[in-house]
Amino acid sequence: MKYRRLGKTEMKVSVIGLGTWQFGGEWGIDFSQEEADRVLNRAKELGINLIDTAECYGDHLSEQLIGNFLKKDRREDWVVATKFGHQFHDKFKRTDKYGAQDVQKQLEDSLRALQTDYIDLYQFHSGPDQAFDNDDLWTYLDKQVQAGKIRHLGLSLNKQASMHQTGSATKVKASTIQVVYNRLDRKPEAEVFPSCQEQDLGVLARVPLASGFLSGKYKPGSVFAANDVRQNHDQAQVEQMLREVEQIKQNEVSQGVDMAQWALAWCLRHPAVTTVIPGCKNPAQVEANAKAAEYVEEDHPQAWRE
Repeated sequence: MKYRRLGKTEMKVSVIGLGTWQFGGEWGIDFSQEEADRVLNRAKELGINLIDTAECYGDHLSEQLIGNFLKKDRREDWVVATKFGHQFHDKFKRTDKYGAQDVQKQLEDSLRALQTDYIDLYQFHSGPDQAFDNDDLWTYLDKQVQAGKIRHLGLSLNKQASMHQTGSATKVKASTIQVVYNRLDRKPEAEVFPSCQEQDLGVLARVPLASGFLSGKYKPGSVFAANDVRQNHDQAQVEQMLREVEQIKQNEVSQGVDMAQWALAWCLRHPAVTTVIPGCKNPAQVEANAKAAEYVEEDHPQAWRE
């Protein structure tokens, strides 16, 4: 495993992180504690130290599975990133909750679920600019940083990747940006990444495998299960993406190289990107993701040097 400095947080994070949306049950699998433990144990064995989760991944369910694992492990070995801003009602059903009082409850519930007294990275979760522009919210969060409940603040941008929020990160004392970035979606390269570099913000690239489409496992015409989030995507767009993936595989991926590992390493080549946070369903997928570190440059601008 290789490690990089997560922007001005100065935290040392693995270039391959662990996304845990799947623990909330919206990717076609309901995880038992034993299954979640196996994934987390294997991640640790492979040197992964960053876990990314959220309050709305199954009404703190993902956090609970992680918290039960952390209770049996060394909490200080992990960088735990979670998010705030949504109230979970049912699968794929959420209500926005960005007010200071709402976030106070969410923070306490997240700390309880994670069974920890501090969160390493607490991220504003895919909210609109109107919700972001709330001085009371950021004043409250700053007080929680001062109290030690939060180590660092971050912004997890929605699909529109607001430049207003990105450009205001330092103003609200956020140290990181999380954004959708992969070989099929390169929009952050234009404006988001240059702003992150200027502000020394750590960048977490989410959906680095384009919801699994860049794994190379799916061909045009693939059908997903009814309880799989990908079934909700526009099917014409899915077909177009799968055709594009076929072209990328033929023209850009060297023969003998696993496409998913190539796709993760591709994201990590950009000088702004600190880490990628792919999801995984089992320890074998954790292993496959971790192997992508073998293709990652060691002279990256954020490479960790002891």
